[in-house]
Amino acid sequence: MNCLIRMLQKLKAIANTEDKKRLLSNFFSLSVLQIFTYVLPLLTLPYLVRVLGAEKFGLVMFAQAFIIFFNILVDYGFNLSATREVSVNRDNKEKLTEIFSSVMSIKFMLIGISFTILSIVIFSFEKFSNNIELYYLTFLWVIGQALFPVWYFQGLEKMKYITIVNVTSKLIFTIAIFVFIQDESDYILVPILNGLGFITGGILSLWIVYKDFKQEFKIQSVKILILYFKDSSQFFLSRLSSVGYSNINTFLAGILLSPVFVTYYYLADKAVSVILSLFSPIVQTIYPYLAKKYNYIFLVKLLSILIFASLLVVSLGYLFSDLISIILLDEINKIFINLFHVILPIIPISTLYVMLGAPLLLARGFKKEFNLSIIYGFVIHLLLLSLLYYYYSLNPNLQSDILILFAISLVFSKFVVLMIRIYYVFINKLFKKSF
Repeated sequence: MNCLIRMLQKLKAIANTEDKKRLLSNFFSLSVLQIFTYVLPLLTLPYLVRVLGAEKFGLVMFAQAFIIFFNILVDYGFNLSATREVSVNRDNKEKLTEIFSSVMSIKFMLIGISFTILSIVIFSFEKFSNNIELYYLTFLWVIGQALFPVWYFQGLEKMKYITIVNVTSKLIFTIAIFVFIQDESDYILVPILNGLGFITGGILSLWIVYKDFKQEFKIQSVKILILYFKDSSQFFLSRLSSVGYSNINTFLAGILLSPVFVTYYYLADKAVSVILSLFSPIVQTIYPYLAKKYNYIFLVKLLSILIFASLLVVSLGYLFSDLISIILLDEINKIFINLFHVILPIIPISTLYVMLGAPLLLARGFKKEFNLSIIYGFVIHLLLLSLLYYYYSLNPNLQSDILILFAISLVFSKFVVLMIRIYYVFINKLFKKSF
């Protein structure tokens, strides 16, 4: 965290005073949010693994990996498209009402579609019908996420509201875990508490939107809804591809392997995500700023600092991997450590391709290139997983080996995304243009 604070301090002289104050305020708000989002699980995950056991914990994480796909559908890329629209039209109250009302309406329609698909899958496959209540209760997460208009606050660059709401709900959820989950049979309480936390946060955020921002909701015409739906559709596939990378690995591991191995993979991926989350506030802060006003020097300097910081963090990750294993699994687990080592390079790779994405390609209007880079990488990832699935069908006893190969495919496909974005940046001479 101190490293990220120094980054912002080094960049203070680049923006004007008003921009600087807003960027720093948003950065610190999002940094606090990231701490609670990723550090609190470091308290709860080891506890849940110990209380529920690796088997039940893996089952719960598999349910989450499955439900995340519905969360992506309901989000439908609005966290990118709507953020941009709100940022550009923040001074037009009538337009903001149109954006807010349209996006929320579409999201509720998509919730209905998602619930229908979920029910069909649950009652069609024995893998899911054995734990019907687990998947339905985990779906509460999707409803809570839909209620929370993160894109609205981010577009207005009012990140403190995101922080207040999320921190409140996450604290309640974290405390409830230690109070109510006491043995293996309480595994079903995990999605209940998680879902109620998200729904509470969503309702609170809508109250803030109405009370503090005087934002109204008005029924929009079908024509307007179709317009916003089409506009965000170009981001849906890239969003599906982006979130689907790690998630599909966890999901596939749950389909093919024992829940114990799902636990190992999920924790290794989660540990890397926690480290990577340290850089997320930077990107979330500067995206709406650069979407409204491009600053080439600001972006280049920030990119250089992030490259150095991400490499430093990776080195520390390798150095303290045994300690991380003890914290999460209460032992030095070689399967977990090997997975963690393989996934660690994702940190500098993801940091770079994310910085070249929304803050550069998307902010400068290269939406097609932004989306295609992720889609191409995800297609390659799916092809690799298809080959691994065939390999596993021939060697079903190599469960730990297949996990390592899953991790390698993840790193390679994200590296492909980085290379494609570098290609787009240089072919369009974005680092030579002055806007």
